[in-house]
Amino acid sequence: MQLLDTRVPAVLLRVDRNPFHHGTLGAVRSLGRAGVEVHVVADSTGSPVARSRFLREMHPPPPPGSSPREIAAALIRVATRIKRPAVLIPMDDASAVAVDRMREELAPFYLLPAGPGALPERVADKAGLAAVCASLDIAHPVTLVPDSPEQAADATLRLGLPLVAKWSRPWLVPAGSTLHSTVLVNSAQQARELYLRTEEAGSPLLLQAYLPPGPNRDWFFHGYADRSGVVRAGGPGRKQRAWPRGAGLTTVGCWTANPQVQELAERLAGELGYRGIFDLDFRRCGTTGRYHLLDFNPRPGAQFRLFSDSAGLDVVRALHLDLTHRPLPAAAPLVGRTFVVENYAPLAALRPARRGRELAWHAPDDPAPGRAMWTLWCRHVSRRLRKRLRAAPSAPAPARVVHQAAAPPLTDDEKASSC
Repeated sequence: MQLLDTRVPAVLLRVDRNPFHHGTLGAVRSLGRAGVEVHVVADSTGSPVARSRFLREMHPPPPPGSSPREIAAALIRVATRIKRPAVLIPMDDASAVAVDRMREELAPFYLLPAGPGALPERVADKAGLAAVCASLDIAHPVTLVPDSPEQAADATLRLGLPLVAKWSRPWLVPAGSTLHSTVLVNSAQQARELYLRTEEAGSPLLLQAYLPPGPNRDWFFHGYADRSGVVRAGGPGRKQRAWPRGAGLTTVGCWTANPQVQELAERLAGELGYRGIFDLDFRRCGTTGRYHLLDFNPRPGAQFRLFSDSAGLDVVRALHLDLTHRPLPAAAPLVGRTFVVENYAPLAALRPARRGRELAWHAPDDPAPGRAMWTLWCRHVSRRLRKRLRAAPSAPAPARVVHQAAAPPLTDDEKASSC
């Protein structure tokens, strides 16, 4: 018997226009290799995902800035075309929030995990997450929400510099804006200026105590909470390299046993009554040793394929199995397995991996997306270099974009990725 029910297709939804979202490709491959018919609702312009042999069809996404109702209408059009119920998997926070809000309208067409209403929005919202952590006694960086430019400036004295500035609902930041979801603040004036752009950002500004990076301090956890609330598949991983360094997306990660992170993730999902796929980011405090929860993403993380166990089970396959009422196979974790995003860390992708490795883009059984990625990446890097060269004489240095750390100079791997 096949592992997954191949009679039930899957629809992946992503409203974010990022063509380099390798997590979407990972989900297409994971389900497609198991024989599931995979549809993607996302921008296909130049997307390497569109080249995958495991993709049945790309569908046009709703326009940027669409409301949850408009997103649901686009999904219903796709469901009408497919003509049978499908497993729906949001691939970014905006999609997850919209799907949760429109659950009742989508239920006749899609299989969705059950769970408390509005929970995805509550945990994806940075202010909501801070409140969740406080209520559950889970460590979280001290966070202030200023009500005025003066309070924003005062926060730099209370929290110290540098500090981290985040927009509470980063998915509402307009596409093409010069605003970033997270930046490192180095002065009271910078905090004041950011607050003045609150209306443009679409959600409140949060100012957060800065936790310095360090060896073995950045961790993540990917999991799937099944219909009974038990966390299945996934596991804890350690960030070995990120871009920007010490912050941002994982470019090299390793499946690493960590009972503390495992217990925190399971307790958090259990006490919230969460159901479905989730992705958590932690940073360990160098002074106290406590793991601080930085982000709760109510959808697959981009590196979820790191956690493919001895039965080939990952969080996306676990979701499909559970929603189609199939048993999840017992399997052993493949601790030591690594994941590499090769356009950010090409040299790491070439080094031997004794315990197994997954590349974000290249796959021997699906080579076209990898080739398309390198073509698109070289154009992307060239455009950015030309833009910086033109702006250099007159423009001030842009704010550094971080999650909990500043971006240092390029490493050898990162220089090599610039084609």
